[in-house]
Amino acid sequence: MQVSSSAFAEGGSIPTKYTCDGGDVSPPLAWSEAPAETKAVALTVLDPDARDFVHWLAANPPAGLSGDGEVPEAATGKPEAGLEGRNSGGRPGWYGPCPPSGEHRYVFTVYALSERPVLQAGFSRDQLTQAIDGKVLASGTLTARYRR
Repeated sequence: MQVSSSAFAEGGSIPTKYTCDGGDVSPPLAWSEAPAETKAVALTVLDPDARDFVHWLAANPPAGLSGDGEVPEAATGKPEAGLEGRNSGGRPGWYGPCPPSGEHRYVFTVYALSERPVLQAGFSRDQLTQAIDGKVLASGTLTARYRR
């Protein structure tokens, strides 16, 4: 699968509007080449430079269940994001990049799933991992950077 954003390129910088220094809105994400048998999609955004700090967890967005799909800009907290999990800040939805110092990497991963994961709003990363175990048909990543 290919994962992209109209807001930044692979390896590029995340614009300030998507961070704690700007509007802290979730960026637009798109994916393509999901298997035809995809029944659900899940996404994670992690910061590997901060012990995999969770910036966003979402499952079952309504668009793009096979082939191509997207989650629009500022979707967090709206139906377009699907069911959202708890970030490392303790709240559901998007937690914009806010590194304490230096440059950090942010890994956006989209998973194509063979069935819808059973989750409750505010789910944890561990709960998502368990819910999609054995159901991942394909995945793709997009990595970007942010420096304060």
